[in-house]
Amino acid sequence: MQAPDTVYAFEKHLDGWLKTLSGPVPKGSAKWSLRQSVQFALLLGLLSAAMVFWPNNFFHPDLLQVTFVLGGLGIWRFGWWFTHAVRAEIFARFKWPGMRRRAEAVWQSGWRPRRLHIQMTTFYEEPAITRRVIGSILGQIRREGIPTTLWIGTGASYDEQIITDFVRTHAADLDAELVFLRQNQPGKRMAIGMILRAMNRAGIRPDDLVIFMDGDAVYGTDVLEKTCSMFGADPDLQALTTNEEVLCYGPDWIQSWLSMRFAQRRLAMQSHALSDKVLTLTGRMSVFRAYHVTDETFIRTIEADHLDHWLWGRFRFLSGDDKSTWYHLLTKRAKMTYVPDACVYTIEQIEGSGTERMVQNFRRWSGNMLRNGTRAIALGPRVVNPFIWWCLVDQRLAMWTMLVSPTLAVLTVFVAPAYLMHCLIWIVLSRTILCLFLFRYARSADISWPFILYFNQIINAGVKVYMIFHLSKQKWSNRGNQTAGNGGTLRDRVQNAVAKFQLVTTVTAFVTALAVYVGALEMPPLF
Repeated sequence: MQAPDTVYAFEKHLDGWLKTLSGPVPKGSAKWSLRQSVQFALLLGLLSAAMVFWPNNFFHPDLLQVTFVLGGLGIWRFGWWFTHAVRAEIFARFKWPGMRRRAEAVWQSGWRPRRLHIQMTTFYEEPAITRRVIGSILGQIRREGIPTTLWIGTGASYDEQIITDFVRTHAADLDAELVFLRQNQPGKRMAIGMILRAMNRAGIRPDDLVIFMDGDAVYGTDVLEKTCSMFGADPDLQALTTNEEVLCYGPDWIQSWLSMRFAQRRLAMQSHALSDKVLTLTGRMSVFRAYHVTDETFIRTIEADHLDHWLWGRFRFLSGDDKSTWYHLLTKRAKMTYVPDACVYTIEQIEGSGTERMVQNFRRWSGNMLRNGTRAIALGPRVVNPFIWWCLVDQRLAMWTMLVSPTLAVLTVFVAPAYLMHCLIWIVLSRTILCLFLFRYARSADISWPFILYFNQIINAGVKVYMIFHLSKQKWSNRGNQTAGNGGTLRDRVQNAVAKFQLVTTVTAFVTALAVYVGALEMPPLF
């Protein structure tokens, strides 16, 4: 148990951080401090000098074909990235303002959902975080005057007591009902399923709204107004997800990495929302029409979503409930959107190795994406939407194309060592240019982002390649170290051996083919 002074210091620091993040996002040059401006000027100056004065080996006769491949991949990948950037701007400048105006008009006219249902799961959360989460919910219920039921899925009395004490103290005057459901089976999915079945028994109506959220997501300003009003303004809208900011208690570089990923998320979400779809209904905060929540298929998809695989057989998904809800709505051709001005604050506590946590997150995120991507692609572009369908296909292509460039660069050492330096210059320059665009979706500029972005891409691609051969292997450290796919039976050992064989032979063939292409390895005379 933490000492009282330590708890107080944590709560004070948390309150200060939330107050800072809930303020207006700096615009334009306000994001750049003098130090950051000087750092980027020096970096760009060094890169420019290196390009001018370093001998050009990109057109080395023995490696001209490598330059063409790297250039072609660069045009494709950066062209696709800039396509998202342009679509995000179109959404922000032309589509979103009209959506917000219509929603505000409906809200000002007095429209409110008949009842709001908030389902939240929590598992031995830090008390200070739990109090901030519940406090943010109650404050907005009071402000908007929406009759609300809070459905809290817990695993022990620990979280229940903290929430009960807080609600009794601060919510006696609210039209808000608090319902606890203690899960009798392990896993977040079963907890959510239990909550949804309890909602059905209580008589939830199809025109109610249901919020799915996590126990570490604190509401920003006017989240309930900004999200609920979208459903009043658009009868066809079936689900939405919101903007997120991250607060990280851990290594500084993890905070920078997470901030960069959330900036990427904002850009991508706006691009996807232009097609009235998103690629995930984020579990941190998403809102649904209750019509879907009362559907038994929807509930079973969350409780027992699974994949039938030729090697691993049938296995259930451990995490990724947000992908399951998304896939269900995708099959219904449902309209979904992203609300950029409604923000929730995610609180991450990193214990132990930051690098290990980073890889664990990648394994969970990438596994969820690969497990759901295949079946979503199988629905076809007519059901999914052509642009969103291609985004799903591109996710599977990108994990290999991302590894082509660094592999070719390393292999050129055996032909023309100086070529590697040109590749490094190009990597830093290209990622710096990308980050200059990403800073538009961030609170401030960060000199570490170009380097973090590249390592993020390489590690993510490597983890995806591993996971595509090990889809049943799942681990979720912040839900009580849940694991799956790690059995010790003879069948499990055989499956793991086959998966490892596939991984090793595929990667070997990948590297060998590139080595032959570069000229670092000669084929036998027979070929």
